[in-house]
Amino acid sequence: MAETAKIIFDGQEFEYPVFTGSEGEKAIDISKLRGQTGLITLDPGYKNTGATKSAITFLDGENGILRYRGYSIEDLAEKADFLGVAYLLIYGELPNKEQYDNFVGGITRHTLVNEDMRKIFDGFPVNAHPMGVMSSLVSAMCGFYPELFDKSKEENIDHHIVRLMAKLPTLATWCYKKSQGHPINYPQNKLDYCSNFLHMMFALPVEDYHVDPVVASALNKLLILHADHEQNCSTSTVRLVGSSQANLYSSISAGISALWGPLHGGANQEVIEMLEAIKADGGNVKKYIDMAKDKNSNFRLMGFGHRVYKNFDPRARIIKKAADDVLEKLGVNDPILDIARGLEEAALKDDYFVSRKLYPNVDFYSGIIYRALGIPVNMFTVMFAIGRLPGWIAQWLELRNEGQAIGRPRQIYTGHTAREFVPIENR
Repeated sequence: MAETAKIIFDGQEFEYPVFTGSEGEKAIDISKLRGQTGLITLDPGYKNTGATKSAITFLDGENGILRYRGYSIEDLAEKADFLGVAYLLIYGELPNKEQYDNFVGGITRHTLVNEDMRKIFDGFPVNAHPMGVMSSLVSAMCGFYPELFDKSKEENIDHHIVRLMAKLPTLATWCYKKSQGHPINYPQNKLDYCSNFLHMMFALPVEDYHVDPVVASALNKLLILHADHEQNCSTSTVRLVGSSQANLYSSISAGISALWGPLHGGANQEVIEMLEAIKADGGNVKKYIDMAKDKNSNFRLMGFGHRVYKNFDPRARIIKKAADDVLEKLGVNDPILDIARGLEEAALKDDYFVSRKLYPNVDFYSGIIYRALGIPVNMFTVMFAIGRLPGWIAQWLELRNEGQAIGRPRQIYTGHTAREFVPIENR
């Protein structure tokens, strides 16, 4: 017998089915609640509301589990590359050799951006935030591919997926190069995805540039770890915009804007800002550890703990090793990173943090890696967006293929009741 849940209201009893997911998660299906009772649920921030069913990502915060399409994040980070994981997220299965080669080959052939896009880009001031620029440029891509609006050519959607995967890193490097006053670098299609990005970021026309394989490997892992994370703010934004049948570029542009918010994509930036503040105050790690433990202090350690993971962030275990490898290989002498190491060591040994499971999370280590690579703080969220792109695409494609109804949240009105209009001369 199927499970049900009962709601008793105004002397009447209403019964609703309980839906069980493939990993045992249970949800009460209240889709008929308002029609039967006149009630709606109130759930600020949708913390307890399942807005959709999805077969893409499973996340168990209590037990520190993250899987893409059933594959553990540990296996994927160790054995796969970012584009292979992107294919898995978008199309549902790991690619065979032919599928992988076609997917990677298509992305490689589309890394160049239409030169007319440069005219739009050049209109932004040099100090424009790269996330605002990225959101605008992705939205502008709609105008360069009008066939996206032709319903008779919907089979072309794979071409648009490939274009986005190919061009977003190129656009990102434009933002960095402009901020440095350097000429942009065109893609080098002989390089793999991560190496090509690093070349476009850091190569200069006056000298040779060689991509360090340790750095490329660390970037590959970072992008995999950020590729999807269930129904977070930006992913939910992509799905909500996409539910209106908005095109792929518009939906991804909206996701980039949502990620830009400091409560979402800015966490690794906050880590570096915290470390810089500690350095400016003399670099006393113990002082700030004590402040973090003092309930009367407003100081909070950024990059420790996670609102979803109530155990160790599984992504942090993976990226900690990559961070150690990068710092050792590059031999970076940076007091900020020394402070980070001190905080990490203290927090992992201190009973206060261990008992509360306030471990360093993926944002802590990703901020350290980006800092070591010389990526400026205002580009951190851009790096996040490049990694999250395949997840956004997968979520948009899933709702499109399933014909999900347009999103339309309800509200509880708390404003004035009916009032008489007062002419302006009487106000």
